[in-house]
Amino acid sequence: MIVFPNAKINLGLQVTARRPDGYHDIATVFYPVSCTDVLEAVRAEKFSFTSSGLVIDASADNNLCVKAWKLLQQDYQLAPVAMHLHKNIPMGAGLGGGSADGAFTLLLLNDLFRLDIPEEKLLTYALRLGSDCPFFILNKPVYATGRGELMAPVNVPDLTGKKILLVNPGLHISTPWAFNQLTLKQHQTYLPDLVQQPISNWKNNLENDFEKIVFQEYPQLETIQLKLYEQGAIFAGMTGTGSTMFGIFNTLPDHSLADFPDNCKLIPLDLR
Repeated sequence: MIVFPNAKINLGLQVTARRPDGYHDIATVFYPVSCTDVLEAVRAEKFSFTSSGLVIDASADNNLCVKAWKLLQQDYQLAPVAMHLHKNIPMGAGLGGGSADGAFTLLLLNDLFRLDIPEEKLLTYALRLGSDCPFFILNKPVYATGRGELMAPVNVPDLTGKKILLVNPGLHISTPWAFNQLTLKQHQTYLPDLVQQPISNWKNNLENDFEKIVFQEYPQLETIQLKLYEQGAIFAGMTGTGSTMFGIFNTLPDHSLADFPDNCKLIPLDLR
C-alpha cells in the first residue's frame, strides 16, 4: 500500500504564551500543499524500514514512521511490515514533512490492517508522535492553537488556480533555537479574521512572529521574501520557524526559477 504524505505551510504564526510543560502556546493557520513524500508498506516476515531520496540525518528508531508503527503495534499486535520512505520534502524547513510521514503511517496501517480506528483516536495517537502530527490526520485548512493540536475549521479565501512557489535555501533551522530567541508580545489580531480577508490584504496584516529573529540570523531569507514580491507574489512569507519561504501567485513568472541562488530548492505547485 502506498500513500503520499504532503507538506504544509503556516498562514501566520503567533506565539502567545510559554507553558509550564516547556512547550509554547501558538496560534496559526495550517494549510496543506501538494509537495509530497512517498511511503509504502507491505506485509513481511519481519519489520524493516528503509529510505531513499533526501538523506535523513537520524537513526531509523527515531523516525516517526517507525515510531507510529510501534505505537499501533503495542495496542493492536500488528503483523510485521516492510516500510520504505522516499523523502522529497526538505527537512528542518518548516514544512512539517516528518510530522506528515508519522501521521500518514497511522492512516496507512489503519487501512492496511483494517483496524477501523476512528478519527478521534487517530488524532490522539498522532499527538503522541508530535505537536504538528494531528493536523495531517485532518489534512485540511485549520486554525490551530495550544501546541498546534487544538484545531478548528477556518475560512480561507478560495485559492483554487493560484500558484505557490516554495523556496528552500537548504538551511536547517533549529526549532528550539528559534523559540529560545523569541520575545513574547501581545497580539491584537485574531488570525481567522485576517486569513478570511482577500489575499491582497495579507501582505500588511499576516505575520509570522519568527520572521524578524530568523531574518536577523539568516538575512538571505528576507532577500528571498523581497524577491518573491518583486516577481509578483500576492503574499510571501516564512512557514513555521523556517527556513522555507513561499510566495502565492496568480501566475508564476517565466523567469522565476532562474532568479534565486543556486543552493535554493525551488518547488512550484498548484494550490487547491
